[in-house]
Amino acid sequence: MASHETNGVTLGVEYFGDETAPPVMCVGGTTMLSWPDALCEHLARGGRHVVRYDLRDSGESTTGDPMKPTCTLRDLASDAAALAREFSSRSVHLEGIGVGGMVAQVAALDHPEVFSALTLIGTRPVAPGPVDDDDLPDHDEATMGRLFSRTAPAWADRDAVTEYMAAGASILGNDPSAARAVTARTWDRTPSASPAIHMANQLGTMFSRLDCEPRWRERLSSLAMPTLVVHGRRDPFFPLGNGEALARQIPGARLLVLDDASTAIPDSAAGDVADAMLEL
Repeated sequence: MASHETNGVTLGVEYFGDETAPPVMCVGGTTMLSWPDALCEHLARGGRHVVRYDLRDSGESTTGDPMKPTCTLRDLASDAAALAREFSSRSVHLEGIGVGGMVAQVAALDHPEVFSALTLIGTRPVAPGPVDDDDLPDHDEATMGRLFSRTAPAWADRDAVTEYMAAGASILGNDPSAARAVTARTWDRTPSASPAIHMANQLGTMFSRLDCEPRWRERLSSLAMPTLVVHGRRDPFFPLGNGEALARQIPGARLLVLDDASTAIPDSAAGDVADAMLEL
């Protein structure tokens, strides 16, 4: 674990593998723990130097008021490019998951000279919030109803939060045991006792309030780097059609569908996903 001063903020980072190996940088969905240890370790064993990091307003990175973020999606993309330049003198394989996949898309578009390849997991080509694009299926209504009708926990209670997140993972079709472990680690890494910051770290609430304008989807056809799109077939949050549309939009992109996955990468699929990344 380490920290980097980038663009006037501190980013919490963690490294895997030989620092002289080809570089891979993983943009978290909420915190860096959106990227499973098993996947990062597999990439490192495959001859890559991996860094995963917490976006602003999450994890061990600089956090202000998570309900009123002062940065924009472009700022997060600029952070990714700046960190990549500091991380390696070579161009970097950029990987984004969830909302981090949106950050990665904009970073690759705005800073193409910094990145050599792109992996996008469980994401879509437009910002968080309601979708107007006819080919992008919205969140599964029944699943969202079950997920968001629950009584929120006391965000200052570690055990209550852990069980709440495990139950939410089960609703989404993810492994509740794995979610329980990640939730506990996320809690323990949160450098603030603020309930609002604990909630933001667990749910990524800061991203629902992030300024994501202007749209970037129409620019994706200009990407000229090898791209892998990975999506869980059972994902009810960003249903598979989002990944399919993303792969169609980016020239030459490969689509890898994980038949038994939902929104998270299960450890059982980590090797297959890492192997596909290593082929780029």
